Order: sequence, then structure tokens, then C-alpha cells
Amino acid sequence: MASFQLCHTTANLHQTHQANLSPMLASTNSISTNISTPMKLSSNLGKQSLSSKKTHIINHIDNSMEPSVSSSTIIQEFPLKIGIIGLGEFGQFLAQAFKRQGHNVLGTSRSDYTQFCQDNGIEFFRNVNGLCEAEPDVLLVCSSIVSTESVVRAIPFHKLKPDTIIVDVLSVKQFPKNLLLDVVPSEFGILCTHPMFGKFSGKNRWEGLRFVYEQVRITENSVQQKKCEQFLNIFQDEGCTMVEMSCEKHDQYAAESQFITHTIARVLSHMNLESTPIDTKGYETLMELTKNTASHSSELYEGLFLFNMNTTKQIEKLDKAFETVKQNLFEKLRATIRKQMQETVSIEKTSEPAIAAQPSHFLPTNEDVKDLSSFSFIPKKGNQDVSIKVNNGVHHATL
Repeated sequence: MASFQLCHTTANLHQTHQANLSPMLASTNSISTNISTPMKLSSNLGKQSLSSKKTHIINHIDNSMEPSVSSSTIIQEFPLKIGIIGLGEFGQFLAQAFKRQGHNVLGTSRSDYTQFCQDNGIEFFRNVNGLCEAEPDVLLVCSSIVSTESVVRAIPFHKLKPDTIIVDVLSVKQFPKNLLLDVVPSEFGILCTHPMFGKFSGKNRWEGLRFVYEQVRITENSVQQKKCEQFLNIFQDEGCTMVEMSCEKHDQYAAESQFITHTIARVLSHMNLESTPIDTKGYETLMELTKNTASHSSELYEGLFLFNMNTTKQIEKLDKAFETVKQNLFEKLRATIRKQMQETVSIEKTSEPAIAAQPSHFLPTNEDVKDLSSFSFIPKKGNQDVSIKVNNGVHHATL
């Protein structure tokens, strides 16, 4: 109930106007008609008309009853209603965090997650139509990269509030940005994000983990902007390192870091590496990397490659770098074998024929080289002939 007090009023003025003001006060719905203490009117109102006094009082009451629109007030009094399309592992992971912070969470998915939703206080909908009819403030698209376009195009936007914020959480960013700008109606907000962690790296806490985002289309100085800030605060309050970055720059960096990490882990997983009694810390780190990264679906890895235009270049650079390392190793191996053969021929020529000295080298002989692993030197064009000139002829060896 609103209350007010007008100061510096004389008792005589109060007595003069009390009767005239009573009907006016009784007609004002927002004011109590039962005032326990005498009302005091400002002395400068004595020369004003009753109409101007009434206007002054009503304005004073209206101003005192204006609601605060600060973001802190919205967060405290009005939790967000967050809808999630796709309740797979990552969708569930985020849903639990949203509930932990007191927000209302709705969800839908191709599979039936009724039990999970009941256990976590989440409202589950059988289809996206029902979810949109519930009018969430934020609609989170949490599908796989390869299925995102079909999911977004199937959203019934006409059933949502016009200021709803559409959010994606994909590991690639240019693709969903362009898709949402093309499909989502202009009055809707668009927020592209990449929480750079998952159920393994973020299972205990999110402190220090990076959250990348771009506010692609958010109306400034609006309720939509305040709700966007409120949504971002969920991750900031969990301790994430907030990184505001364009989607284009994100994909450039991600191809050089995330995609290469996944690629190396995939290569190592095909080698069937196993722990040994003498594992080094570096090897243990590689094993852990392989285990964690390979646990992600092949669909995710393929999406990282197919929907980020920068990854093809990184694959080519990785292939070239591996060939360079391999070439350097086998150039060294060839040079060492040549030197060993020269020394062997020299010893055989200067020794008695019946007592040919055996070279005391630990490197493999020419015959051994043929049986090395698949990474052994393979001549580029036919056999390579190594000729060693001695006193009475030429000795030949094939590498």
C-alpha cells in the first residue's frame, strides 16, 4: 500500500482543507482511507486550487509506486523460463545447472525423458509445439550440429512471445549464426554461445571454464536485453570466464585448437594404445586425452569438420607437418645407414678375406630395414642404388 507525507503544513490549513480533501482521497484507489495521523499539506499548496493539489498528490503516489526494472530485481523476483530443445547429455547437463540457480526449465526431445525431468523438477513436453505454447523467455537449441538446421526450421515461432531469445550452444558458430539470421523472425533475439566444457570437464565446477558468446541480435534498452543479461549471468555466477567474440573469430580459433585436439585424439584411438608399467606423465596425458575425446560421438567430430570452413586448412597443415617429421626422421636413417655401409666395406677391404670384421654398430643393417614398421623408408621411385667406390671396383647396395 502506498504512503505519502506532505510537509511544512500549518494546523489551520489542515483544518480548512481536511473536509474538502476527504472525498478526493476516498476516490483514489491506491490510498488508504484510514489515516491514523493528521495529513499535512505543504504551505505552498495554500494558494493553489484544489484541482492542482489533487494532481500533485496523485503524481506523488504514482511515482512512489513505479516498479524497479533493474536486472537485479528481475533476477530476484522473476526467474527465467528456459525451454530446451534436445535433452541429450549436454542438454541435461545445462538443464540441471539452470534449475540449480532457481530458473524454470522446460524440455522436449525426440526420446522420452519423462523420468529425468520428473527427477529434476523439469516440465517435459512430447513435442516442440507444446514447449513453444508454454512461452519460454529463452529457447535453447541443444541438438547435434548436423541436425540443427532441421530442428530450427521446425520451430513454430508464431507460438512464442515476439521477444523470445533463441540461443544455440554448438561447437561451431558461423553456421548457426547464419542459419538463425535466415530463419528466425526479426523481432526475436539471437544469442550464439559456446560453453567450452561438458559433463566431464565441468562435472565438479565451472570456475575458470570459458563461455564464448556473441549477441547477434538483441534489442538494446529493452526487456529482451535484460533477459539476455540474466541468462548470461547464469554462467558468470557459476564462475565461467566470459569471452565475448564474433562467431567468425571463434571458428578460426576453434579449428586451430578444438578440432586439432579431437583429430589427434581420434588418430591415437586407432592405435589402440595401452598403459604400461613405465608410463611417463606425457603418455598418461595422451591416454587421458584419447579417452575423454574419443568418448564424444563421431557425429560431433564430423560436425566440427563439416560445418567449420577453417578445418580443411588445418587438416592439410597437420598432414604436411606429419610428413615433414617423417621425412626428417628417414633422411637421418638413410644417412646413418650409408655411413655404416661405407665403414663396413672399408673394413672388409683392408682385412684378410677369411677374417672379415663385423661392424660394431647398433643401428639396423640393410636387411633389417626391410622389416621395419610401416613408417620405414620406402623409395619414392623404384629402388635407390647406393654406389660406394673402392680400389678395384664398385660395390652396390640397394635401399
